[in-house]
Amino acid sequence: MIEANDLTKRFGGLTAVDSVSFSVGAGEVFGFLGPNGAGKTTTVRMLSCLISKTSGDAKIGGYDIGDESNHLKIRKLIGLVPDNVGLYDELSAYENLDFYGKLYDCAPAKRKENIERFLTMLGLWEKRDAAAGTFSKGMKQKLAIARALVHEPELLFMDEPTANLDPESAKTVRDFILELKKEKKTIFLNTHNLDEAQRICDRIGILNTKLVATGTPQELERALSGGGGARQTVVLLQEPPTDAMLAALGPLSSSVKQEGNRLTIDLKDPERENSLVVDALVKAGGHIQSVTIASASLEDVYLKLVREGGGG
Repeated sequence: MIEANDLTKRFGGLTAVDSVSFSVGAGEVFGFLGPNGAGKTTTVRMLSCLISKTSGDAKIGGYDIGDESNHLKIRKLIGLVPDNVGLYDELSAYENLDFYGKLYDCAPAKRKENIERFLTMLGLWEKRDAAAGTFSKGMKQKLAIARALVHEPELLFMDEPTANLDPESAKTVRDFILELKKEKKTIFLNTHNLDEAQRICDRIGILNTKLVATGTPQELERALSGGGGARQTVVLLQEPPTDAMLAALGPLSSSVKQEGNRLTIDLKDPERENSLVVDALVKAGGHIQSVTIASASLEDVYLKLVREGGGG
């Protein structure tokens, strides 16, 4: 759905996005995770044909963003929830959506159906005749999401959709995104919220002007935990291990650390080898309380890569 190759944007002497390459498949939720000023919004604006690229190239649904003759075609394929909602305050919620639906040539019957569907899903149907200018920040954000979807786009860009929302409104928006995910909607999500990215995204790109890493949340965590080298399994026993238990682990691990009844065991592939560890300990007389894989959190990964990645 999205193919970007060395996509770059400069504003005078400032490089806002530096040679970024990635792809997003149909039905995938892809997250751009990075601090403020990392280039997330600039990337979305280039992909949405709102600003021009400086160099590199990108395609949306097979259309080159650098070809101005493709811009209208691309805009019909996408929906955009910008960082600034930009609603018509004097129009009602329904009128805002109806206006944008007409701009996208959405047929009257389909437009009416979609407006009711999305306002209902977002808890705004009872407020459909109220002026958008009377809405709270959270309500305006939800209305902007409905506006981006009214023409049933193939790809939805969401730029910090829960930023500055109260916890209840943020949860409503996240739950709605998860509903869209179930429907296999392709979503490109900009966020600096680690928990949001981990819960919603299939894959994550960590951006800090340059793209410093991509992968699933689990892949990124594993990469920091040890990459291709040893990782650690923690076994909690009911009692301190005997010499026989420690000896049984010798063929399985290059390093076993003991602290009371806690064992920390280096393994290359814990998902596969943990069963062997459990079997060896039980055969040697061990009584196991728990087995966990020690791993870096997404927060550890993010902070490490952003600090190393430079940019601004």
